[in-house]
Amino acid sequence: MKPINVGLLGIGTVGGGTFGVLARNRDEIERRAGRGIRITRVADKDLARARALVESATPAGEPPAVVCDDAFAVVRDPDVDIVVELIGGYGIAKDLVLEAIAHGKHVVTANKALLALHGNEIFGAAQARGVMVAFEAAVGGGIPIIKALREGLTANRIEWIAGIINGTSNFILSEMRDKGLAFDTVLAQAQKLGYAEADPTFDIEGIDAGHKLTIMSAIAFGVPMRFERAYTEGITRLTAEDIRYAEELGYRIKLLGITRRVGEGESAGIELRVHPTLVPASRLIANVEGVMNAVLVKGDAVGQTMYYGAGAGSEPTASAVVADLVDITRLATVDPENRVPHLAFQPDRISSVPVLPIADIESAYYLRMRVQDRPGVLADITRVLADRTISIDAMVQKEPAAGESEADIILLTHRTIERNMDAAIASIEALATVSGRVTRLRLEEL
Repeated sequence: MKPINVGLLGIGTVGGGTFGVLARNRDEIERRAGRGIRITRVADKDLARARALVESATPAGEPPAVVCDDAFAVVRDPDVDIVVELIGGYGIAKDLVLEAIAHGKHVVTANKALLALHGNEIFGAAQARGVMVAFEAAVGGGIPIIKALREGLTANRIEWIAGIINGTSNFILSEMRDKGLAFDTVLAQAQKLGYAEADPTFDIEGIDAGHKLTIMSAIAFGVPMRFERAYTEGITRLTAEDIRYAEELGYRIKLLGITRRVGEGESAGIELRVHPTLVPASRLIANVEGVMNAVLVKGDAVGQTMYYGAGAGSEPTASAVVADLVDITRLATVDPENRVPHLAFQPDRISSVPVLPIADIESAYYLRMRVQDRPGVLADITRVLADRTISIDAMVQKEPAAGESEADIILLTHRTIERNMDAAIASIEALATVSGRVTRLRLEEL
């Protein structure tokens, strides 16, 4: 049977891994796909490096892929069946993906930002043209979480998802906890090791995790991509003392992406939020360290399931890209109406359930405040919380250091609506006995 011809856009870290995995495991992949999969064209700005990589990875006796610096020429080539977009960003990448779809090409992408911001348009165009857009590598690197949500858990009503889906931030939090180092020190270390970019904003401010969570939420709940409604809060303001206090109370702090279905009927809504979160140290996900990723999914039938593995890297991500190529190869001849829909639900059954603003979500909380060491202070604070029906689950009052007149109070609360907590914190900060800002972190038992 005629091999499937692939056009590869970008042969950097992931593109090079994809080319190498396809070449190394060619026979095994062909046995699984039912026909050969060959990268026949490559587009990259660095022609010399691209040609050297292609020639070194091409099996002896076979013609190497044609390398050019014009990505549009690749997506318009009538001999190319599938386009793999590994350029990144959402400028030229969007134009290339839409152009490939317009020319009847199936698309594989690892571009979470592109899908989170423009997925609705891209999937609509693909549906109209009868082609597939596969994106397993966009979330969790080599972890097959997209396939699990789209297919493996399709019998379930998904209740919630919580995930460590950014390896850079998880590495930073792990090092801060293990070594008691400050955020800035560990960030510099992560950049030196290549885990963090020179501009790490997307990672440390929760934006990258927000892109990935948007995709998972859309698949889990059958809603459009709505990244603009996601709440994102990063880890830049976390201190070593908060990580230490959380540990003393039996919790660990992780940057989690959380999406949850709440309410029914007209009161239904979806939580879509990324923020530092206290998680009980006994939970498996609390013990995911370094650059690893993990995603918990709670379904009504299956209960909790967990997916763990490398969330980035050349070959882990390439593993997901090649898996998508195999899927498309298997299904290329299937009637488009009988394929798994892009967002798991049939296009005419996509829901308009709103994403809740962060003020409407319900969570438990960790509060740390600096107070004067004198009688009545704790009573004033608990009175403020009680006035807003917020109950305390645990409390630790630290002794003042030698020669100081102020000390830390740490409170864990039961679950409450965020707007109630916002009002309570404003009132606590207004107390004459409280110094500075109250540190607030959300807490999830999972």
